[in-house]
Amino acid sequence: MAITLYGIPNCDTVKRARAWLTERGIEHRFHDFKKSGVPLDALDAALAQLGWDRLLNRRGTAWRALPEALKASVHDSASAHQVMLDHASTIKRPLVDWGDARYSVGFDAANWPYQ
Repeated sequence: MAITLYGIPNCDTVKRARAWLTERGIEHRFHDFKKSGVPLDALDAALAQLGWDRLLNRRGTAWRALPEALKASVHDSASAHQVMLDHASTIKRPLVDWGDARYSVGFDAANWPYQ
């Protein structure tokens, strides 16, 4: 089972999540949205499982920096999908593919597997 943690390296929540996995000796791969972009298959799977409302970070600085017209155009999964592809920093972090068809978003050690 290959765990992939998606995010950006300077995000504090991503740093804590990576450290948590490393401290427990849990093998994982880090995918940097800034350097490598957003993998379409992972975004599609996460959207299907988690829903666009949960995956799109509308509280962050990346969202606030978008033009008002673009933000107003986001009203469903398809429109959110395009914004997240074009602006990876609007995806809540970390996004974790647990390697077994389960995705999670955010870091909450109490609710993560591998306690």
